[in-house]
Order: sequence, then C-alpha cells, then structure tokens
Amino acid sequence: MTMRQNDTIAPLAQYAHVPVLLLIIGFMMLQPLSTDLYLASLPSLASGFGAPASTVQLTLSMFVIAFGGAQLVVGPLSDRFGRRPVLIWGLSLYVLASLLCAAAPNIALLIVARFLQALGCCSGVIVARAIVRDAYAPQDSVRVIARASSWLSLAPLTGPILGSYLQVAFGWRAAFVALSILSALLLAAVVLRLPETNVHKNPKATELRGLLANYRLVLGSRAFWAHALPGALSYGAIFAFISGSSLVLIRVLEVPTAWFGYCFALGVSGYLSGTIVCRRLLPLFGPAVTLRIGSTMSLAAGAVFLAAVGAGLAHWSVVVLAMFMTMGAHGINFPVSQSGSVSPFPQQAGTAAGLMGALYMCVAFAVGSVVGASFDGTLIPLALVSCGLGLAIFASVRITATPLARATP
Repeated sequence: MTMRQNDTIAPLAQYAHVPVLLLIIGFMMLQPLSTDLYLASLPSLASGFGAPASTVQLTLSMFVIAFGGAQLVVGPLSDRFGRRPVLIWGLSLYVLASLLCAAAPNIALLIVARFLQALGCCSGVIVARAIVRDAYAPQDSVRVIARASSWLSLAPLTGPILGSYLQVAFGWRAAFVALSILSALLLAAVVLRLPETNVHKNPKATELRGLLANYRLVLGSRAFWAHALPGALSYGAIFAFISGSSLVLIRVLEVPTAWFGYCFALGVSGYLSGTIVCRRLLPLFGPAVTLRIGSTMSLAAGAVFLAAVGAGLAHWSVVVLAMFMTMGAHGINFPVSQSGSVSPFPQQAGTAAGLMGALYMCVAFAVGSVVGASFDGTLIPLALVSCGLGLAIFASVRITATPLARATP
C-alpha cells in the first residue's frame, strides 16, 4: 500500500483497475438522495393527498426503519454470497420501487413503495461500506471514507435544490423518476465494471448459529460501541433537520418552495466543510481525538440553536446556521465512526456494517417520529430535539471511549 503525493489512497493492487472510489460514492449517494430529493415536496404531498403531516412523515420514517432492518440481512448476505450479487439484486429492486413511487395514486401506496425502495437502497450503502474494508487497508479506510464523504456531500447539497425545481416544474413524482434513472445507471456500472471484492466469503454467515456468533462478536466489542453509538446519535441529529426543515422553513417561516433547496443546501454545506476538516484533523490528532472534537461541535450546535430560539429569534437564518453547525459536526464524526465500527472485523465486515447501519436507522426513525409528532407550528420542538441529541453525542463519546482512547492527548 502506497500513498500518492496528492493524498489519494490507492486501492489494493487487485482493484487498481476499477474506479472503486467512484462506485463507492455513487452507492452511498443513494441514501441522501432518496430523502433529500423530495423534501421540498413534503408540504405538497400533505395537501395533494389530504394527509396530515404525521402521515406524510411516514414516507421518511418507513424508509428509515426498512433501511435499518434490512441491514441486518444484507450485511451477512454479502459476507456469504459476495458483494456483487447482493448489489445487482438490490439495485434492481430500487429501480422498480422508485418507478412505483412515481406512479403511486395515494399516500398509502407511496409509503409501501418507499419501504421497498429502502430495501434496495440498503444494499448499495451496506455493500459500499464493506467494499471499503475489502479494497483498502484498515489504516487507510478512515481516510477513504472521509474523502468519499466529501464527494458524498454533493448529494444533499444539490439534491434539495434540484428537488425544489422538479417540484415547482413537474410536481413531486418527478423526483422519483430521477431516482429511478440514477439507480439504473449505477446498476449498469455494477454489471459492467465491478468485480467481486469479497475474497473471504463466509459460508456460515447466514446460518443462525454463525449469524448469532458474528452478532455476539461485534456487539460485544467495546470498540464497536465507542464508534457506532456516537455515529448513530450524530446521524440522528442531522436527521432531525432532514425531517423537520421543510416544515419549519416553508410552513412556519414562509420560505418559498423554490428557495427551500438553497436554504437546505447552505445548511448541508456544513457537512462538506466538516469532512474537509476531518481529513485535516486525522493526521494531526488521530481518530480518537478527532471524534472528541466532532462531538464537542455537536453539543455546541444544539446549544446555540436552543439558545437562539429561546431568545425569540425566529428567522430562516437561525435554522440554516444550526443545520450548518450540526452537519459540520457530523462531517467530522461520521468518517471516524464508520471506519472504527467496521475495521476491527475483517471476516465480519458486512455484519458489522449492517449492525452499525441498523443502529443509525433506529435512532433516525425515533428522531423522525418525535419531530413529526411534536411539530406545533414553532421552532421550539426542533430546537429541543437538536440540543438533546448534541448533549447525547458529547456524553456517548466520553462514556464509551476505550481506555487507550481516553489516554490519547
């Protein structure tokens, strides 16, 4: 393994001819685009289908819970049968489910289609995380994920803007047509260019005894919880804004729908900034200290938001600033969390990635449900959720840190 002068990390020799990083970025982009591309359409879905905000929120929440549950299956399947077949079947399902979303005649069928879409999306994201472990040396994986995350931020940056224009020009169905086209292109890339990266297939990965043994191994590891728990809470913090920003910006603060995407993109640009900062912090301080810095930023973001709302500052810029800070903190937390959760388990990379992702989605489902149920036409519920999660992230890093990590200056 060699490092190029421009800080690009080369894959292991057997994958050097494949654009591994580009495919990883594409797979991981499916998740944010699946939510962000139609955020501007949530108020229109409520009025168009005559459904309350809590029911419309189920198109997000059911996606999250299906995505989380599927990871417990997709990860072990990719450990046993390989990354490539799981990707092909999963992306095929995603294409079909996206078309079903676009054609849904009522909110109930849209929720069901979103559930199916999440199952397909899960295969791309989970296998992408496992491919990082397959194709890159463990000491380089955190920097690979940080680099991929910088490019990944383009999805939540541009997705809401594109979604806003699609909503204004063509209505909410256009977003799902766009997703079906993107996923079809990724499916073609997998079929034509991606070789099998799992060279250590585990024939017992899906057997009940082997599955439970792998779960016990991963869940019994303190290193797993020291990274997965803060990462899940950090994802919950950004999901609070993903699920609640359109309601507070469009309904409460009366931001025009066409401008919502720009407000959301400004907030999400914090994620891009955070990943860049993460890449600078890692060689200086290492993963443990970098995660402590990110968790401190998470606490600061939530506290600033709650203080501003408590002071009576009800303006779109307050929401965007809080979102920028929260996203920036997640840009630091996420690469360290993801790499640290999977790297210790070379033989159970898919299982570890699945458990980590399931934890992320469980937290996101709970957060999205609370945000939807507590919406009262003000900024207060969102600010309280944001501050509470910031405090939880900060505390989880200090409580779960390994003795070695605590001793790191």
